[in-house]
Amino acid sequence: SMNPNIQSLISVSQKSVRNIIGLMSGTSLDGLDVAYCKISESGTSTKAEVVHFTTFPYNEETKSEIRKVFAQKTIDFQHLALLNEWIGIKHGEIVLDCLQQWKLNTSDVDLIASHGQTVMHAPKSLHQQDKFPNATLQIGDGDHLAVTTQCITVSDFRQKHLAGGGEGAPLAVYGDYFLFNSNTENRILLNIGGISNFTLLPKSGSFDSIFVTDTGTGNTIMDAYTRLHFPNLDYDVDAAIAKNGKVNQPLLQKLKSDTFFSAPFPKSTGPELFSLDFLNKAQNESNTTTIPVADVLATLTQFTAETIAEAILKVTATQIEKNTATTVYISGGGFHNPLIIKHLEDLLPFQIASTTSLGINGDAKEALLFAILANETICGNLNSSKRNNSIPALSMGKISFPR
Repeated sequence: SMNPNIQSLISVSQKSVRNIIGLMSGTSLDGLDVAYCKISESGTSTKAEVVHFTTFPYNEETKSEIRKVFAQKTIDFQHLALLNEWIGIKHGEIVLDCLQQWKLNTSDVDLIASHGQTVMHAPKSLHQQDKFPNATLQIGDGDHLAVTTQCITVSDFRQKHLAGGGEGAPLAVYGDYFLFNSNTENRILLNIGGISNFTLLPKSGSFDSIFVTDTGTGNTIMDAYTRLHFPNLDYDVDAAIAKNGKVNQPLLQKLKSDTFFSAPFPKSTGPELFSLDFLNKAQNESNTTTIPVADVLATLTQFTAETIAEAILKVTATQIEKNTATTVYISGGGFHNPLIIKHLEDLLPFQIASTTSLGINGDAKEALLFAILANETICGNLNSSKRNNSIPALSMGKISFPR
C-alpha cells in the first residue's frame, strides 16, 4: 500500500483547482507576504487568482533578529541555526493567523509554497572564489512550517535553480511567462523590491525568447539610509524626503561606476553589494560626505531609477523589434515610490503600468509566483524549455509533510 503522504500529493495533483498559499519574505524585511491563491492547470495553461492577500508586518524584534545575520559575512553561527527553526515556526503561526482572519481552515489549503527568508545571496560574481559554485541561503525551515500548520509545504526553491545551472535568482520568470505572455505587445515585468529585476516577454514569444535579469538596487540602500537618519521610519514614505532634495551628480556617477553595471546581462546581485558600505565608499570617493540627507536620498532614488532604465534599454535594444508596442508592468514596494515612477516615465520610451492592470495585485505578485512554482512541482511536466540564458526547466522546491 502507498505511503499516505505520497497519496495526498497525488490527490492534490489531480484536483481541478488547487488552493496554494504563497509566502514571500524579501530583502526589505518589512514582513511576510501571504497570498491565498486558487491555481488550476500548469505550465503555459496555468490560471491563477489571488483570493486573499496581506503583508503581515514583522515586529521590531523579528527584524532585529534577522538583521544580525542578514547579508553579513561574519555572524554568530548558533544564531543562524536558531533563526532557521524560529522563522519556520513564526511563518507557520502567521499562516494560521491569516487563515483565521480569512475564515478558512487548514483543510482549505492544499499546499504552502514558502520562499523563506533570504539571509545570503552569493553568486560567483559576488564571492569570486573559483572552486565554489553559485550559492544562496534562505532560512525558515519547511518541516517546521508543515508541522506548525499541518499543511504540505514546498520550500527552499532556489537551490534547484542553482543546481540546474542558474544563479538562484531571479525566479519570477516562470510564473511571469505562464501568466503574462502576450500576443499583442512586448511586456516587461519589473519588480522593484530590495533588489530590482525584470522579465522581458517578447510579443508572442516562446519560453526560449524570455530574458530575465537583476538590474541592481531597488529599495535596499534608500531604505537602510532612511532608517539610519530617521529611526522611526522604515522607508522614505511617498519619497517625501527625496522630493525635497536635489540629485548630486558626482555621487550619482560614482554609484553607477561599480563594475556590476558594466558586467554582461543576465546577472544577479543582492544587498551584500548594495549596502550602506557601498554608499559610504561612493560618498568618500566623490567628496560628498557632507551633502544634506535629502540630497543623498534624491540621488539614491535617481540611482535606482536610472540603473533600472538603462538595463531595460540595453536589453530591449537587442531583444525586441524596434517600434513594437511595449509596456513596463511594475510590482513590488518600489511601485509605491512616486519619484521612482516619475523618473522611469521620463527615462523610458515605453508605457508604464502596474501589474494590477493585468489583474494581479502588484504587492502579491512575488508570493503568487512562488505558489505557481509549487504548483509546477506537484503538477508540471518538465518539457517547458530547453536551457535558455540560465533559465533551467526544473521542478523546484523541497516537499515537507505535516506528519
